[in-house]
Amino acid sequence: MTADRTIDAGRHGPVAARRVGDFLFDTLPRWLELAQDGSGAVAERLEAPGKPLASPERTTLTQARLVFTFAHLHLATGSPWMREAAIAIHRYLDTALRDEDGGYRVAALDSGALSAAPEHALRRTYDQSFALLALVTLRRAAPEAVPEGRVEACWDFISTRLTDPATGALWEDDAMAARGPRPGDLRAQNPHMHMIEALLQAHEMTGEAVWRDRAAGLVEVGLRHFLDPDTGAIREFTGHDLAPIDTAEDRRREPGHQYEWAWLLRRFAAMGGGPAATETAARMQRFVEAHGLRRDGPLAGAPFDAVSADGAVTEPEHLLWPLTEAGKLHADLHAETGDPDHAARALALLELIFARYVAAGPDPFWVNRLDGQGRVLWPEALSRLLYHLALFLTEGGRAGLWPLKQDAAPRVHDVHKEEDLT
Repeated sequence: MTADRTIDAGRHGPVAARRVGDFLFDTLPRWLELAQDGSGAVAERLEAPGKPLASPERTTLTQARLVFTFAHLHLATGSPWMREAAIAIHRYLDTALRDEDGGYRVAALDSGALSAAPEHALRRTYDQSFALLALVTLRRAAPEAVPEGRVEACWDFISTRLTDPATGALWEDDAMAARGPRPGDLRAQNPHMHMIEALLQAHEMTGEAVWRDRAAGLVEVGLRHFLDPDTGAIREFTGHDLAPIDTAEDRRREPGHQYEWAWLLRRFAAMGGGPAATETAARMQRFVEAHGLRRDGPLAGAPFDAVSADGAVTEPEHLLWPLTEAGKLHADLHAETGDPDHAARALALLELIFARYVAAGPDPFWVNRLDGQGRVLWPEALSRLLYHLALFLTEGGRAGLWPLKQDAAPRVHDVHKEEDLT
């Protein structure tokens, strides 16, 4: 999406290069050795360094995100083991979590057998967006790994089973689609945002204009129903009829999602979406940077978890993923403008992530949430967070903030247990 650009990063450059290189080529292979089982699926989380959390389920959300993560990283770095990891995880996704009609269920057992829990049989729109994202990216990275018709079947399920023909908006899941929305139901922006992401990725991976056109329709729908015209921020929820509601859910604004939408709208604009998308992205960025960032202390510069519609901080803690969303937007802005302030902010967020969230020891581990003083509030290493980290690291690499290629001397973990991955 962005052009390569080389900057003089000063003292941060070597540090950033080392942090990124160590994570991509040492931490990730070590993590995969721990987290992946014989089925090809990966554990949902590590509960302590070196210790996967015992769980009988594997979710579409995590497995699809990781197929995308490794396929995307392979395309960015050229590392063969990343391609093989994506293929192996996709085998589980395709055989254990995919239904015959092209939809993907919430979860299956780690063995690949169906789960008896009724909620695991739901096909959530949020999950389908990551299945589509994974499929189009893996088809580019390893065409032979995606059976004929898989991408098209996934999109057909989304467009016919999970899309309201009257509004073009997405249902939350196939249960809502079947019964219709009821008073008290909430409609979320998040499935719309990630479906736009998957459609833009499909356009980038294939060059086919139809995917961009589908994204354009969903951008219009998403902004019509979820954009707060008074502030320019994205609201998290509406009522069952897509109208604003006077509740805490309606007033909730997540800083991380302002950055994520802004990045996507800029990507859409670069694909021919027009200047209005860029202007809307800029309004979102202005809102979050006026109200959504910690100003001092060890977490200075980190986005808060949530603020209200008027900008009051309602959740002052700091999840990991919003830092990556802020970082990838600043990396993208630097790639376009060359502004060293955007480079400095992306580099500062990278350093904050690796200083505070990602363990420096030999066992791969990261934490999910900190308070304003840097104390750990949620210590599990969620596997699905690798999707967020991978996008930040590749956007920074494309912007020239750090290298993405492996150094000349091969690291032993680049060739770990290949017999388990092929």
